[in-house]
Amino acid sequence: MKTRAEEFLKRHGLTVDGIDREGLLKNFAVQMADGLAGRKSSLMMIPSFVSPDNPVKTGTPVVVLDAGGTNLRAAVVQISAEGRPEIGSFFKRPMPGSQGPLSADAFYDAFAEFLMPVVESSDTIGFCFSYPAEITPDCDARLLHWSKQIEVPAVVGTMIGAGLLEHLRKRGYERRTVVLNDTVATLLAGKSAGVARDYSTYVGFILGTGTNIAYTERNERITKRSDLKPGGTMVINCETGAFNGAEQSFFDRQMDADTNDCGHYTFEKMISGAYLGRIGLTVLRQAVAEGFFSEPAAALINSWRTVSNKDLDDFCGGAPAEDNPFLDPAFNESDQAAVVALCTPVYQRAAVLAAVNIAAAVIQTGEGHDPARPVCVNIDGSTYHRTRTGQFRNRVQEELVDMLGLRGIAYELIRVDESPVIGAAVAGLM
Repeated sequence: MKTRAEEFLKRHGLTVDGIDREGLLKNFAVQMADGLAGRKSSLMMIPSFVSPDNPVKTGTPVVVLDAGGTNLRAAVVQISAEGRPEIGSFFKRPMPGSQGPLSADAFYDAFAEFLMPVVESSDTIGFCFSYPAEITPDCDARLLHWSKQIEVPAVVGTMIGAGLLEHLRKRGYERRTVVLNDTVATLLAGKSAGVARDYSTYVGFILGTGTNIAYTERNERITKRSDLKPGGTMVINCETGAFNGAEQSFFDRQMDADTNDCGHYTFEKMISGAYLGRIGLTVLRQAVAEGFFSEPAAALINSWRTVSNKDLDDFCGGAPAEDNPFLDPAFNESDQAAVVALCTPVYQRAAVLAAVNIAAAVIQTGEGHDPARPVCVNIDGSTYHRTRTGQFRNRVQEELVDMLGLRGIAYELIRVDESPVIGAAVAGLM
């Protein structure tokens, strides 16, 4: 079954060992350079106007606001002298606009009201804003467009930090905000660990529902801007989910055709949690058409509208819950073996591409040549940390050894819990 499945996948363009790692790294390097220069590129390479070189105040509280896809969260955070984050007064509510349309005034007033229990804890608000936005030199953010089904159209094009501050002033509070992307926040959360560790530089990688990476760049290489201080550094939000250099298989193209943004963020659609189950179902449907399954299993597969990433990963990874759809009596032992053989490579490919993404950013930093001062890579996201199939994390790490270790680049993978919250705090404390 494994050999037959491998031939089937290869014939339709989905391979693992055949991925040209070095070719992808070169493509990333070219597109990163083009994005930094303002030339045409699938990578936006967005400057954050935040530098991890700045010192972090320790023992000082800062208010944190985290606007995510589902929840709005707030906390008071301080970083100890040893680099340990201390989170207090943590609470959350549904993200304004996630449960129905709002006016701009109602949206910003909801944010201001939410901060009232903690607003007196600090004059600074570290604001992690997980939506597409252009960051300005004063660390505000202009919303480019909403995602994740938020319904506040009047806020598009406005300055998020300024809108919040205006509504806080109406309540009698003068504050300052530092607005940053969640991937930049993930990088800075690694900086909190670096307070007590001598890292050469920092990378932040998210692989969850979606994917993205941020890394530290030298100002002189960000040539699309002429207002940056020579000799300094800045965190760059690459938006690597939009990378267009990875070759799509037949299954990727079929799945992509059914999305609302066909042709966009194709790299994200090959490796992130929102799409792996959908790719798997596309593979299985084509396998049904080519006679891989018994009649009952084929009928059941063709009846499914979706398969969740969790259910597919749990089954292929050997830990399915009792209600897992692949334990249905319609699947005999041969059918179940076919599912594992056909879908495990979907996860293995995602692991290889994730490793390429990380390696490209680490190489781009130009650091890590002193083993005593490795590049710190903070990794956040449930898809990376939870995926079982194909020994996902081990595969990523083995690929990194091949790509970075052989180049003599020292790096360290870490995990900081609550990275968006911690990173927003670090931004406010720098």
